[in-house]
Amino acid sequence: MKLLIVAVGQRVPDWAQTAWDDYAKRFPPELKVELKAVKTEPRGSKTLATLYAAERQRIEAAIPRGTRIVVLDERGTNLTTQALAARLTSWQLGGDDVALVIGGPDGLEPEFRQAAHERIRLSDMTLPHAMARVLLIEQLYRAWSINANHPYHRE
Repeated sequence: MKLLIVAVGQRVPDWAQTAWDDYAKRFPPELKVELKAVKTEPRGSKTLATLYAAERQRIEAAIPRGTRIVVLDERGTNLTTQALAARLTSWQLGGDDVALVIGGPDGLEPEFRQAAHERIRLSDMTLPHAMARVLLIEQLYRAWSINANHPYHRE
């Protein structure tokens, strides 16, 4: 199974890239994690609908057909780490690859959010984009470690 993280926005601070790289290399071969950064639409004087449409097109182009789409959304389901571990098991048993989508500065197009298979949230707080990437991959690694009885997670 592959976990594909699709994130709107290309550049993140060095600390975030270092953290991402550290967690990404910890995953076992049977659970690949890949990051696809998609370009943020230049803001300028464009309408929000135009921005959403351009970013949605890039997001959809980055996701292979047949992939389960899970969007990160502040209105999504609030999961504990244990619940995320159970969700990861469910995804693995389902057999499809999973794309977790992080929106850009204005979030994700409402229709795209609604069309996703699932909507989850990382926090009740608004997070900087780079922090969301790092928090997501850390929690996915922690979820894997729970399922694998690896000592990383402690209750």
